[in-house]
Amino acid sequence: MARSSRDLLLEFPQAQAKSRMRIAPGGLAQLGAFARETTGAEQVVLVTDGRVGALHGGVAERALKRARIGVRTVRVPRGEGAKRAAVLARLWEAFAASGLGRDGAVVALGGGVVGDLAGFAAATWLRGVPWLAVPTTVLAQVDASVGGKTAIDLAAGKNLVGAFHQPAGVLVDPLTLDTLPARQRRSGLAEVVKTGFAVDRELWDWLEERLDALAHGDPAALAGAVERSIRAKAGVVLADERERPGGRRTALNFGHTLGHAIEASLGYQRLLHGEAVAIGMRAAAWLSVRVAGLAPESHVRLEAALDHLGLPVRMPPIGLDRLLKAMRQDKKRARGEVRWVLTPRIGDASVPRAVESRLVRAALALAGASTSRA
Repeated sequence: MARSSRDLLLEFPQAQAKSRMRIAPGGLAQLGAFARETTGAEQVVLVTDGRVGALHGGVAERALKRARIGVRTVRVPRGEGAKRAAVLARLWEAFAASGLGRDGAVVALGGGVVGDLAGFAAATWLRGVPWLAVPTTVLAQVDASVGGKTAIDLAAGKNLVGAFHQPAGVLVDPLTLDTLPARQRRSGLAEVVKTGFAVDRELWDWLEERLDALAHGDPAALAGAVERSIRAKAGVVLADERERPGGRRTALNFGHTLGHAIEASLGYQRLLHGEAVAIGMRAAAWLSVRVAGLAPESHVRLEAALDHLGLPVRMPPIGLDRLLKAMRQDKKRARGEVRWVLTPRIGDASVPRAVESRLVRAALALAGASTSRA
């Protein structure tokens, strides 16, 4: 006689992760004290790239050593191409060679790529060790450093392999932006625009009034944009840490449905992340007018802000079918459907939704997609 099945429910109480954020001009020189305060580590592996390491690595290493923290520095390639399995494996080998244990920590010094890669390495080493984010670009300071998303890319798509692993601490030194190239600065500001337009009307209004200063890299304006964006995103993340289906955090993906597809289709070359997202936001706003009831004048205001910051209008030639395939491989699809984050008004982006195919194709064509199958 067959026995009836029984379910056993196991509940694992877990302490909520804590992440201390500090915004301090000149704070990089105090990295050692911050690392002690947030992790208690006596040994760290400092992950950076060649350019950031040359500019800021010495200051970071000296600060750690002053706090009597042993440090081994590992440099990874620059650019999105570093977010791949082979580079991740190199980090694991470096952790092993340095004897990094659970009482140690990983420090990510650099842009969003370094943070995503090093954070994921920390999440997977010994099933998770503490890590610190020390973002040195606008993009990393306002976006990648907040929320604990870590990942690497696959040829099939961006950030397809990853984990939520909150940094024990995030140290934002606005002075590191002084060495940032103008194109990188503009790319990062695209995420500020996104946060304001999608989830925070006050940030959007503040941003619109300072477009000239931000476009010219005014330090005070940049520092203000960074702090306001961090506070806006932190509020969203605290309410929806794991980006649950239908949760508020999904609104932060405004512009990313197409932006990620553009990046993947280009092999993560030619366009920076913020540049691709800017094109994606233009398409998402166009669709929002037609599907979500966004006022046309709000769409015009978004276009004007992106233009003012010198962000691209159209993508390089990419076949429309190739883009559609890349979007279907995005991790945020649901039951095989491509989902677009749209907004009925500034600061109030909605849960992702499916959009009629003919409208999607029209939006992609306006964004520069070609009708070829290239």
